[in-house]
Amino acid sequence: MELNVKKAEGGMVSSNSSKSFKLSMVAAAMSASMVYSQQVLAEDINDLSIEIPKFETITVLGQAYRNTATKTSLTPLETPQGVTVIDSELLEQRGVKSLNQALRYVPGVTTEQKGGAVTMYDTFNIRGFDVNQSYYDGLVLQSLTGWNLQPQIDPVALEQVEVFKGPTSVLYGSMPPGGMVNMIAKTPQDARSTEVNVAAGSDNLIEASIDTTGQIGDSDFSYRVIALARSKDGQVDHTEEERFVFAPSIDWNVSDSTYVNFNLYYQNDPSMGMNSSLPSSGMIYDNPNGSTSSSTFAGDKNWSEFEREFVLAGYKINHDFNDNWSFLQNFRYMDATLTQKNTYHLGDNFDPETGILDRNIYSTEESSTGFTIDNQLSGLVYTGDVEHNLLFGLDYQKLDGVSAYSEYGMTSQFGTFNIFNPNNDMINPSELTSTYDATDDVKVEQTGLYFQNQMRYDNLIMILGGRYDDYSSSSEYSDDYADTNSAADHQEFSYRVGAMYEFENGISPFVSYATSFEPVAGTKTDGSTYKPEMGEQFEFGLKYGSADQSKTAALSFFNIVKSDALMANPDDPWGDKLQIGEIESRGAEFEGQWFVNDNVDVAVNYTYIDMEITKDSGNGLQGTQPIYVPKHAASLWTNYHIDDGALAGMRIGGGVRYVGEMQMDAMNTDQVESYTLVDLSVGYDLGEFSSSLLGASVNLVANNLFNEEYYTCYDSVNCWYGAERNVELNFKYNF
Repeated sequence: MELNVKKAEGGMVSSNSSKSFKLSMVAAAMSASMVYSQQVLAEDINDLSIEIPKFETITVLGQAYRNTATKTSLTPLETPQGVTVIDSELLEQRGVKSLNQALRYVPGVTTEQKGGAVTMYDTFNIRGFDVNQSYYDGLVLQSLTGWNLQPQIDPVALEQVEVFKGPTSVLYGSMPPGGMVNMIAKTPQDARSTEVNVAAGSDNLIEASIDTTGQIGDSDFSYRVIALARSKDGQVDHTEEERFVFAPSIDWNVSDSTYVNFNLYYQNDPSMGMNSSLPSSGMIYDNPNGSTSSSTFAGDKNWSEFEREFVLAGYKINHDFNDNWSFLQNFRYMDATLTQKNTYHLGDNFDPETGILDRNIYSTEESSTGFTIDNQLSGLVYTGDVEHNLLFGLDYQKLDGVSAYSEYGMTSQFGTFNIFNPNNDMINPSELTSTYDATDDVKVEQTGLYFQNQMRYDNLIMILGGRYDDYSSSSEYSDDYADTNSAADHQEFSYRVGAMYEFENGISPFVSYATSFEPVAGTKTDGSTYKPEMGEQFEFGLKYGSADQSKTAALSFFNIVKSDALMANPDDPWGDKLQIGEIESRGAEFEGQWFVNDNVDVAVNYTYIDMEITKDSGNGLQGTQPIYVPKHAASLWTNYHIDDGALAGMRIGGGVRYVGEMQMDAMNTDQVESYTLVDLSVGYDLGEFSSSLLGASVNLVANNLFNEEYYTCYDSVNCWYGAERNVELNFKYNF
């Protein structure tokens, strides 16, 4: 089966058993697997045509396509659930700087929940359910739930981004029911090449990066080194954003049956802009005292810091025992730190009559270390005419994290801050005294044993999989008042079944059912633990791919129910929580791509979500719609390539994004209005202008071209402005 990568921009395939499984077993598996290896030649990512045998288990990170949903090489069109893939070319065309931005044109995803100006977090939901952890090369980016230390991967190091819709616990364990995102790293290539990028743009943006790869002499080693430096002003006053990335990797083709990859990713973010919200009064609603703007800063320039640093180090080993059986091990270690100084406000801290905002001063020091490992044994067997691609897996992860939180007494004039006449120079750090201190020491472990049987009989594809998880967590929380220890220990079984039939005309109807679970840390006052929040999804639909793959489309209908949702006890807000909540998300998604001819391509998508809290503990939420979930969303992206005439070598692209109304708060007292944004991307191959400039190109990107003002809200006193118009000019040279 041949997958033409150029024929899929912007869409579904974008080229463009018991608790005895302890750490000792995982360590033994790591040692044993070192005996086996496999040589897998890294493919040239610049080659437009890539051979992908059906059902081959995916083990090579240099390979251009790997399916997150099944851990095999099933294409999105062959997978009986929703999958969207965005490649590095499309990320570059759109000027993407974060995972948040990469997801702007993906159906079923609502991204940038804190507005596009907040860049320090990737905040998004899939089919209405928040996704708090993303994946990088098939392994979770570990983070502390409820705190601020969340690793981000810069797109400069990414080959593609995969979005899988619906529960994925069957292969990955703890997971929300809406879906997951997996970012695929760029890997070493045998063909030697170097790419240098320099960019400048809005908010004093200055950026430079290099990406170089190739074989080391005539050896069995190939390398890749990626580095980036970026600096710009933040959208709000008195803020800036800085980032430095260094990502080297080495491939070692040990023998004809052994492949090893060593990889490192280091990122230092000395400054990450702002995180402060603003009241809706003066922003969304008129206020006689004045109005705020997208540059209004509710913090203080003398107490505004968000510095993050982390390193990821790992390896991958692949060994083929024979033509049908192979083993893959994927391991990564993480170490991360974060320092934050900021202010915050609560619902009763704002007086709309005067504009006075009563703020609290706080700081956090956070650190975490952890590792995760995934072992996969895959094999191909036949029972009569039925092909079985078997996958057996054992994974383990461990995370240790400590967060220190402090609040400080206010200076004499600090309580007079007015959002309509902001004075951002009111805090003298030397005068601050701590009024509250707390430390949270968290440990998390998860062991998973999973199995999958992927079958094909003529044109019928079937998937059956199950997973057993042993999850434990503990928290030692101490503050000025008491020491509190809590723990959770859960064992859960998740499963998935799915089927698809491929008709000769390219139409493939599919149906699937899958379950998920999300553990809940902590204990009740009687010492018992909470049950995990459980999820299930039923999905059916149609997928279509023309014979030449110039036209692809997918239509999905889904129903997701999350049960045992944890909710506060309205009669005792500070006591045990009640686990009787239920949330239901029903909807439909459509995405399609059409390569009209060699010069024009179009990608469109539409999402409808009807989400509702169907059970509640009695605090008035039953029947309400959660925040950050628009009922309607749609987008369109198109490119026009000019091959002849004076403008030969030029590409003109652009997109339109529509996000419908969202609820302003949990009680649905009002709505945040819908918005429509226009993006522009114009590229030019300078080699068409002069042969002396062969390998050079420029790309002009303008996001929110018409500078539309838009908003997102958590509640009426915590809202964010969307990202202003942002223009960037990028110069790239390949040699």
